[in-house]
Amino acid sequence: MTEEIAVVPGDGIGQEVTPAAVEVLEAVGEFEFTEADAGDAVKDETGEALPEETYELAASADATLFGAAGESAADVILPLREAVGSFVNVRPARAYPGVDALRPETDLVFLRENTEGVYSGHENRLSEDLSTLTRVVTSSASERLAEFACEYVAEGDHDGFTVAHKANVMRETDGRFREDVLAVAEERGVDADEVLMDAFATHVCLDPEEFGVVVCPNLAGDVLSDLAAGLVGGLGLLPSANIGEENALFEPVHGTAPDIAGEGVANPTAAILSAAMLLDHLGYDEESERVDSAVTGVLEEGPRTADLGGEASTEDVTSAIVDRL
Repeated sequence: MTEEIAVVPGDGIGQEVTPAAVEVLEAVGEFEFTEADAGDAVKDETGEALPEETYELAASADATLFGAAGESAADVILPLREAVGSFVNVRPARAYPGVDALRPETDLVFLRENTEGVYSGHENRLSEDLSTLTRVVTSSASERLAEFACEYVAEGDHDGFTVAHKANVMRETDGRFREDVLAVAEERGVDADEVLMDAFATHVCLDPEEFGVVVCPNLAGDVLSDLAAGLVGGLGLLPSANIGEENALFEPVHGTAPDIAGEGVANPTAAILSAAMLLDHLGYDEESERVDSAVTGVLEEGPRTADLGGEASTEDVTSAIVDRL
């Protein structure tokens, strides 16, 4: 049976890097691609950033490949993650040979809780002077993330994981998250240490080898993984996977990059590495490794886009990766 992959390019450079990822997937397997709209452009045209048919497509497809969303991001990516039942956002951040990385020894994976925290959407403007935000943390979501983390480190032959939190200040919310994640790790016999998230932000810059797999609440995982991007050469290199029990959505960590959108110079690496994660999720282990190897080779030997010091176009880099495949 041919797997159906929903393709949602979105806005800005999503329109350029998502087709590049599809081209790579076509080079290693036979899939049924169904494209759908979402984002600022479709909102301007129809009044809604995420049409119901796009949501339903993501919910029913075997996997979804997403590009980027601009001002309407909260109205697009959060519901799409909900559509696939995602409870964890997996964000690798590693340095590659040939890339001028600030910390070439960096090799991190962030496992970010993906359903609650301050991204739960409970905000209110109560007066001209006062707005509020309710932070939601549940034991069920924290424990589900911890179970995934335990399985992830076991399958990946990692020594354990680090819990990054701010339980010294947010005692009830991050306190619950910390307690639940560490309790699951202890029950499963997995080594787990902990660090305050602000201390992590300092230590990871000074000595990234101190960390491997990092388990975070929602906002912390978003911010800290972007920080790690600065250590390895930029957001153009970071893929991600939004994993659910039976479905998943894959997207580059970067945004729409409106300053270069439409110029054909966007770095497709993050989108293509997201496609490699999609392949792995669907059980195409060998194909996933081939894509990762091809990307690594092109990053090492070129061509490279301008964000990595080169002059190549999106198409140049994509073609070079496909040629290696």
